[in-house]
Amino acid sequence: MLSAYAQGLFPMADGADDPSVHWVEPRLRAILPLDGFRLSRSLKKVIVSDRFRVTTDTAFARMMALCAEPAPDRPTTWINPLIEASYARLFRLGHAHSIECWQDGQLVGGLYGVSLGRAFFGESMVSRTRDASKVALAHLVARLIAGGWQLLDCQFLTPHLASLGAVEIPQADYLARLYSVLSSADGAALGADEGTGAGAGVAASELPSPPFVAGDWGALDALGAAGRDAGVSTGSPPGYVIAQLLTNTS
Repeated sequence: MLSAYAQGLFPMADGADDPSVHWVEPRLRAILPLDGFRLSRSLKKVIVSDRFRVTTDTAFARMMALCAEPAPDRPTTWINPLIEASYARLFRLGHAHSIECWQDGQLVGGLYGVSLGRAFFGESMVSRTRDASKVALAHLVARLIAGGWQLLDCQFLTPHLASLGAVEIPQADYLARLYSVLSSADGAALGADEGTGAGAGVAASELPSPPFVAGDWGALDALGAAGRDAGVSTGSPPGYVIAQLLTNTS
């Protein structure tokens, strides 16, 4: 699976009951530039208010299960038992992470994805109450920025992701960006001119080899430690820390 991600592929099933899995390589790829997250005034207000308790990696299996649940706008899902078991193993190996949003003790939204080097591949996000998935994505972007990531893959562009700053680029440009991030010892970012192949310094044929320089998933927690009450840990920094970081980098 990690080799496939390093080559720009990701797995999907045709349905939750489908026992097989196929590899997907979209012609157009959605990414969210980490310096381009759109923090609207309304979303900033929600984040700063700490309406949700946000944690990371505390309920990975539950987050996957929540993403796999059918919903009125999505009667079926691409998450079958094989995919679920595979990501659970990646989580145990430290290559998968989740962001969870809680309200009144209930898991109401969040996301999960795969980490490889300084690239993060968003797999699925879900919201069972208003703004939960937006808050989770904001926390993810802040965590990736703090930890030195350089690429956030969103797979397919949706109106929801576009409203938060995601853009669509050709797969060839995506591969050039991915290979450059994985190959770079210092994680140097690619050009910010989306969709122009500005980062094509690494040819698409030059598949990088591990080990890859990894980001620091816990770097964000250190930034927010001073803002927490003594002896109290929410698993993620207070909302004002997230909002400040996103404001300073967007």
